[in-house]
Amino acid sequence: MFNINPIKGIIFDYGGTIDSNGKHWAEVLWDAYVAAGVQVAKLAFKEAYKYGERYLALHPVIHPDYNFKKVLLEKTDLQLKWLKNEGFLPANYNSSEYSLAISNQCYNFVLIVLKEAKPVLEKLAARYPLALVSNFYGNIETVLKDFGIRDYFKDIIESSVVGVRKPDPGIFALGVKVLGLRSEEVVVVGDSYKKDILPARQLGCKTVWLKGPGWDGEESGTADVIIADFCELANMFEMSSQ
Repeated sequence: MFNINPIKGIIFDYGGTIDSNGKHWAEVLWDAYVAAGVQVAKLAFKEAYKYGERYLALHPVIHPDYNFKKVLLEKTDLQLKWLKNEGFLPANYNSSEYSLAISNQCYNFVLIVLKEAKPVLEKLAARYPLALVSNFYGNIETVLKDFGIRDYFKDIIESSVVGVRKPDPGIFALGVKVLGLRSEEVVVVGDSYKKDILPARQLGCKTVWLKGPGWDGEESGTADVIIADFCELANMFEMSSQ
């Protein structure tokens, strides 16, 4: 456990941390594929997921006013079209029907997760300035407002807006800057060792790794604190301050 006394601000990752409690989003989507009855192998889905993420990173498909349900619809539409084009699904497969079912399940999953995460964010925001640092599509403000958590954060650093992406430590440096603090006064909370913990440590920040189910196997590494549930943060900071 790190010494809480020098800590004056907290930087959060969003996707995979706040919205899924450490569960990789590919796994969240895969569970929804299975529940919807999409007859495709997990290995093929994995390639479709990677294709969709690369496509969205390069093309302005996501508009600033899209909430997360709309993002999910775009993601699943890209994935299902790729699976059809590559022959993993029949050409006459009803993509729109399955895309809607998958998106609804994933959106409801986030609502359930945030029901537990919101009180933690509220508690921490009452004691520390919070910033969000995220690789996202240019609509994170809309997503946070839709879920009712935007006001917990002093500022947002979004990759598609600032032109810097994780794992570049520079994006976390921007988060430290908006908090008006020194790196050693900030703790970074994230679910990815390579994209969150490692660059934050390189910058000199303290780190809390929300280590949940991975996608490509277990990530190896270390952090100042490793937790398995987002809600552990409330007790961790409360106990550290006593």
